Amino acid sequence: MSLFLHSLKQSGHLDQISMTICNVGSRKLCNSNDYGSQDWGIFAPNLAIYGFDADEDACNIANANIEARKIDWHEEHFSVVLANTVGEATLYVTHSPMCSSLYRPNEPFLKRFDGMLELSGLDFTIDLETTTLDSFFQRKSLNSIDFLQVDVQGADLQVLEGATNLLDQGILAIQVEVEFSHLYVNQPLFADVDNFARKHGFTLFDLDVARWSRSPICSTSRPGQILWGDAFYLRDPFHENSSSVFKQPSAILKLACIADILGLTDYALELLEFLTLEYGSHDPLYNVANSLVESLRQIPELTQSDLESLPIMSNIKHLLT
Repeated sequence: MSLFLHSLKQSGHLDQISMTICNVGSRKLCNSNDYGSQDWGIFAPNLAIYGFDADEDACNIANANIEARKIDWHEEHFSVVLANTVGEATLYVTHSPMCSSLYRPNEPFLKRFDGMLELSGLDFTIDLETTTLDSFFQRKSLNSIDFLQVDVQGADLQVLEGATNLLDQGILAIQVEVEFSHLYVNQPLFADVDNFARKHGFTLFDLDVARWSRSPICSTSRPGQILWGDAFYLRDPFHENSSSVFKQPSAILKLACIADILGLTDYALELLEFLTLEYGSHDPLYNVANSLVESLRQIPELTQSDLESLPIMSNIKHLLT
């Protein structure tokens, strides 16, 4: 749960911010897949969510649900297969549709893990047309993305490779599924995705990893092998090679909000403190000193004396109103 977002909203600092989210692999299986009902919803009505999934039925269900809910943000799901080229590809549909991929399941490897083949084993194949995220956004006259999530079972690097223009134009953060072993034949692994993300100016901030055991008999401390996970990449405007696009105060404020939503509280605080000290004395929109203090006071473990002893308090004291 975010720490600073609600105070920033109440103080009006978010009134001029729009947020665009792109979710590739947007099949909604649970509430965690519904961005609008999470902290992202605070940006409504200036919130746009674009979802992509190969499953046309899943997209139709999502769009019907959105229409029925009468939401106050824009959200639309497209039955489009995104890759690194405009052309054709084979979709390998697995026993559990959520494991389907543009790569063939590596069944000799999967069957070594307890119950995995029953989910990820091949059911049938379909030949489909593919496009790239860059091409789709250009064709739809959509301008930019702030937060990109990709979860397409091994083909995640292809999606990123097809979005290089959008990446370089302004994407602030990426949450991307990565694999550490070949669950699919010839798929890219974490090292490949990490190398690509770093080449495009992103910094790895966190990894959520998933394990799977070969047997019901496994260790409680290391319950199975790490096979996949979600990698969180964000821009770092303080990096010497960071583009000037991401050093703008509007970008820093938006990046801080994303970091806060993703639970990267310390980074959000660093960005908001810098924003206040660097721009706050000249532009009230970027003086968030009051919101920072109000938010920090919400931390139950932080006493008043603890709060006052924080270096940030003396740094921003002259900007409090």
